[in-house]
Amino acid sequence: MKNQTITEISKQLMNNEYTDEEINLLKADQRVGVQKLLVKYEREQMKAEQQKQQFKEMSIFENKQYQQGKTYVAGIDEAGRGPLAGPVVAAAVILKPDFYLPGLNDSKQLSKQVRNQFYDMIVEESTSYGIGVIHSDEIDQLNIYQATKKAMKKAIQQLEPKPDHVLIDAVQLQDLLCTSEAITKGDQKSVSIAAASILAKVTRDNMMEEIHQNYPHYQFSSNMGYGTKEHIQAIHAYGVSPYHRHSFAPIKDIVEKK
Repeated sequence: MKNQTITEISKQLMNNEYTDEEINLLKADQRVGVQKLLVKYEREQMKAEQQKQQFKEMSIFENKQYQQGKTYVAGIDEAGRGPLAGPVVAAAVILKPDFYLPGLNDSKQLSKQVRNQFYDMIVEESTSYGIGVIHSDEIDQLNIYQATKKAMKKAIQQLEPKPDHVLIDAVQLQDLLCTSEAITKGDQKSVSIAAASILAKVTRDNMMEEIHQNYPHYQFSSNMGYGTKEHIQAIHAYGVSPYHRHSFAPIKDIVEKK
């Protein structure tokens, strides 16, 4: 192994091609470059083990249902309950029992780049998924809580095959055709809900970026409709767009004053 170059060792470490015995031999290599590679390798191995353990812990709710004889367990989450503008988007997803995605977590904990990568993987590898969208005018008619539940039900209805059980992030849904379970902070405790949170957020963010093209004054592509200082200033300067929620303060106060 001492005849190997640093580049060759780096490649084999990256591809996990060394046995434990060979790793121990590398530790005896006096070259500084080799030792730096080993430090990086062991750090990445530790991270991989942590992610594996985290995924295992976040699969407890799903595994419990599989053990009870359920086949199709769906996770449901939403994005966009708090913003002043744009739709509320819900996603439902059924993952395969052997699905594994290291680093899967609540979408808010991930960078945009990672979310987009995970989105593609989840869509490609899931058994089924659905997206429910409720726009601002209907949010105003129903209220945001009821609009969120309606979006979730729309997402569930798109699933095929139909779920045997649904895991929902902190919302109780009635009149479902299967059993259900609301989990507080479910996007941090369930891989299915975490996957749904990614589908919902990426879908909604893409929609807000499209809306931004027609209404650039509000900077929807960066604030995603949330009430930032610049967004509030733009509302006072340019008025309310068709995508703003009239039932939300301060939009409601601005509209009523006119």
